[in-house]
Amino acid sequence: MITRFYSLLYGALLALAMLASSPYWLFQIAIRGKYRKGFAERMGRVAERLRLPKGDEKVIWVHAVSVGEVLAIAGLVERLQSDSWARIVVSTTTDTGQALAREKFGEHNVFYFPMDFRFAVRPYLRALRPKMVVIAETEFWPNFMRLVHASGAKIVVVNARISDRSWPRYRRFRGLLREVLGNVDLFLAQTSEDAARLEAIGAGAERVRVVGNLKFDLPVPEAPTIVGKLRESITANGAGPVLVCGSTVEGEEPVLLKAFENLLVRHPQAVMILAPRHPQRFVVAAALLKKLSIRFWRRSQWSGEPLNGGVLLLDTIGELGALYGLGDVAFVGGSLVPRGGHNIIEPVQHGVATVVGPHTENFRGIVRQFQSQDALKVADPSDLPLVLMELLASDAERKKLAQRASDTMRSQLGATERTLAELRKLLVLA
Repeated sequence: MITRFYSLLYGALLALAMLASSPYWLFQIAIRGKYRKGFAERMGRVAERLRLPKGDEKVIWVHAVSVGEVLAIAGLVERLQSDSWARIVVSTTTDTGQALAREKFGEHNVFYFPMDFRFAVRPYLRALRPKMVVIAETEFWPNFMRLVHASGAKIVVVNARISDRSWPRYRRFRGLLREVLGNVDLFLAQTSEDAARLEAIGAGAERVRVVGNLKFDLPVPEAPTIVGKLRESITANGAGPVLVCGSTVEGEEPVLLKAFENLLVRHPQAVMILAPRHPQRFVVAAALLKKLSIRFWRRSQWSGEPLNGGVLLLDTIGELGALYGLGDVAFVGGSLVPRGGHNIIEPVQHGVATVVGPHTENFRGIVRQFQSQDALKVADPSDLPLVLMELLASDAERKKLAQRASDTMRSQLGATERTLAELRKLLVLA
């Protein structure tokens, strides 16, 4: 009775919230074109490409919110697909996540995650009849999880984590969360701290395992053509050292560009590759470079000009991971300002000495692991120019830092295999 009451209350509140915010959503859809893609799928319309042929084909439904989660579960999905006994379908919430998932897993296997209304979720459960639903990280949708559980499918949360930012809010509502988490058959946590937090908000200890972080198992991205062209240009023109600043957010570029100006005093041939996190900020970054009178080229318009003493503004999507390999030093953004940071694994995979700011709550476990091995530099905005200068002044220090990071990476491999083993055991019971 309590669960039924909470379900009705949640549904009513969600509907009211959608109604109250409808002017915003309509504006985003009509004027900016956001959320227009996949709108019918989000509302419960199952695309023909997803519908099962006649027969008893088994399905595993994997949900990954956006690009980061899609990348994290890519290896796991590929291993599940290789088992061949089940069809793997993947849902995402964001457009960027959808595009990447379709590229990796095939358009006929990928769709937009339905809104958390019963009328939107039920058509997918009827059409797909999943034996198991695998949710990446922390997507706790009450109606969805209740309906999946009621259908008889197993629910597993993989790469599970509770970020420092989310932790206070989850604790506040742990009474309600206990009802929601009771629908989950298994939580596969990144760290022991994540496991303890999950248990504190209502996940039974017998349903929680620590298996590590799937992101440590990410393969090095294949290098696009631009990487070879840039490396050739940098070498031919005697440019360098190269500083790659990736996934930067508002408030970080001024600090980084000031540090680059200081760097040019000692290294006049230095190059910065600057990659804002969000496409809408490409124009903002370009305007700032013009204002500071720093020479720069947009990646989309670069045609081989020498980059010595200037900035290459990465105004394209999907190339940053490979471009980290050009760096002597890498900075990973979202961390100089309180935005929680971004994933440091890509530059580390390339053997590049890596620096972050103090705000890395979203990747707490990864950052702490590297810090414990002295394999990562953490700098406040005021310290950043000096930290970069010191690293670029010493080849030996950079190589030691990068080597410690590579050793740390190797010590953390294997989460995909451990996750797969747990899923297979649970599937036997399904």
